[in-house]
Parts: sequence; structure tokens; C-alpha cells
Amino acid sequence: MQSQNVILIDHPVIQTKLTELRDYTADHRKFRALVDEIASLMVYEVTRDWPTKPRPVQTPLERTTGRVLARRVTLVPILRAGLGMAEGVLRLLPDARLGHLGVYRDEKTLEPVSYYQKLPPDIASTEVLLIDPMLATGGSASAAVQFLKKAGVGSIRFVCIVAAPEGIAALHKQHPEVPVFCAAIDRQLNEKGYILPGLGDAGDRLFGT
Repeated sequence: MQSQNVILIDHPVIQTKLTELRDYTADHRKFRALVDEIASLMVYEVTRDWPTKPRPVQTPLERTTGRVLARRVTLVPILRAGLGMAEGVLRLLPDARLGHLGVYRDEKTLEPVSYYQKLPPDIASTEVLLIDPMLATGGSASAAVQFLKKAGVGSIRFVCIVAAPEGIAALHKQHPEVPVFCAAIDRQLNEKGYILPGLGDAGDRLFGT
């Protein structure tokens, strides 16, 4: 399903794992494993239309020409919850470099606060996947995209597991060209900025805090 630059990945296996992820009885070990697995499964759709280039290869029988990704890949998790998706993505894209952006949401103002940035020096020439399990208010995501743009990045895809309509709207108000890939678009945010029905606090559930 795709509309307004939002790609909903509704694969049956992903949806099954997402249902398990929502369950409040899942401990941090199971939650972490499910986030990892869902992130891996989403990679296929997220990268489906990436450009490729030819590369000669010698098979056991003869020489032929295959296809490989045309550009290098940089994975940028939004700290801290984004780290939970990183290994799952790297399993499919093991040559990707890893940048980090630390952005948290002020619990009173709900506004993003940036506290850490470390990116590869040539990130502007790569395909960038910005990852975070949740797209809630959209503040942290928008701030992270803005930071990547300042670093010269032109190809950004935002990958999350669960998105709120408010978060999608907020991100696309500032960055309409950035596609959002998600496994679910939930109903709404509550007054504290949490997604309903959602997953709870993804960072706390990932790390047992």
C-alpha cells in the first residue's frame, strides 16, 4: 500500500511479528528480537527501487555479469531506540556504514532536543536509511532529516515500525520528499504524545529501563 509518500509494508509475516511486538507481556529480550526481525524483513521493500550497476563475476562454469547496488549505504539510527533496528538492517546490508544521531523529545514541550551527532564524512554521496521504531509527533524525525540535509545528504528514507498520522503529517510538512516506510499506521497520539494503540515506549521496552 502506498499513498502520499508513505509506504505501508503489510506483509503477513511482518504483521504477525508486529502483533507479538505490541503485546505488553513481551519482555525486553523478546521485544528486542522482534524489532530486529521486523527491521530485517522491511529491508527488502525499503530498498526495492535502489539503483544498481553491472559487475562481472566468475561462476564455477563461466564468466557473467551480475548487478550490485550502485551507491554505498549509510544507516543512521535515531538514538536510542533506533539502535534496536540497526542490527536487523545490517544483516541484509552488511557493508553499510553506521552513523548516529541523538535526538530526544522533551517530555514537557514535546519538542526535539539534539545531543549527539556522528556521521561518516562522505555520507552525502550515499543512500541513507534513517531508522527509529516509532514516528510519533514527528519532531525528532524532522530534526534528524534536517541535520542530514545540512550534511549534504540528498537521498533519505525514513524507516519505522509504527507511525502515527500526526507524525507523518509533521514530517512531510517540513520534508515532503522523504518517503516513510512503516509496518503500521496507528490511530492517533494521546495527550502525552504516545502512539495509540502503539507499542508503549520502544526505548524502554528494548533496553529494559
